[in-house]
Amino acid sequence: MIVIVVFAPVEHADRIRDALAGAGAGHVGNYSACSFSARGQGRFRPESGASPTIGTLGSLEVVEEVRIEAVCPRDRAKAAVAAMIEAHPYEKVAYHCYEALTIEDL
Repeated sequence: MIVIVVFAPVEHADRIRDALAGAGAGHVGNYSACSFSARGQGRFRPESGASPTIGTLGSLEVVEEVRIEAVCPRDRAKAAVAAMIEAHPYEKVAYHCYEALTIEDL
């Protein structure tokens, strides 16, 4: 099982959650569209060559963001990440994936 973690502006979180679920992420037993979210602050400074959705070149931005985590079967993970990137408003999406073990894997 793969865990997909993405950071996004709060106002786009539902769209990203829907994209992940629509691509097969977020299934836990007989439940679908499962995810976990936590709010925080994202910080970034757009540099030369960037086309920022939020902010201006050279200025540090602080944005209220949400960390979204959803589990995904390995065979659907690439499609789920692609759907998440497509739904995300940022030019360069901050995300990562890692493998998770459950009791069945131990």
